[in-house]
Amino acid sequence: MTDATANTGKQTRSARRTESREVRRRQLIDATIESISRHGISGTTMSTVTGLAGLSTGIVNFHFKNKETLFEDTLRFLGREHRDQWRNSVRDAALRPEAKLLAIVDAHFHPDICSRKKLAVWFGFYGEAGYRGQYRQIMSEIDEERWETSIRLCQKIIADGGYDDVEAEDVASTLEGLYDGFCLNILIYPGEFSHEDAKAQIRAYLAGVFPKHFETPRSQPCEA
Repeated sequence: MTDATANTGKQTRSARRTESREVRRRQLIDATIESISRHGISGTTMSTVTGLAGLSTGIVNFHFKNKETLFEDTLRFLGREHRDQWRNSVRDAALRPEAKLLAIVDAHFHPDICSRKKLAVWFGFYGEAGYRGQYRQIMSEIDEERWETSIRLCQKIIADGGYDDVEAEDVASTLEGLYDGFCLNILIYPGEFSHEDAKAQIRAYLAGVFPKHFETPRSQPCEA
């Protein structure tokens, strides 16, 4: 066996080990999401997670120091998943500002992002006093990026449409409130309020603020 062949073999084995670690970590994060959706933050333990993942406690301890680090990585995963959903669209130079703003809106209510299981995790962190500080610390950078991006897009729309009486910060702040409120509706009233309802109501709001750039949805969404 040549040195080149041996090195290739080592690289392949290393890549497989890395892939295996990532697969295990993702299994544990998925199981944590499932556990929190069933048992809540306080009811989720290493045992509930390993039981759902079908893995041993030793494997969990190998990947995560304790439950706190597992929770932190789960929250980071959800935050980055949501950010990546809209970031590519926002970076597309061919899209107009209003299309980029809608990409952020739609990312909030994408079925893969806004599932009831994942919403239960988000609101679990909101609702547990002991984890709110942890949420702010972990999510501050991601939330700030979205906030600043929304403001810049609104500023461009305002300049393009001559909306002199509209403040970009006010629109971005209202959007953030609508995101949280509608996500809560989806979690609590799954049979009465849908992802499409949420997107339609936000589009109606944007059409009222920026009538030259957004159209009011034809059909009225249901109210929760």
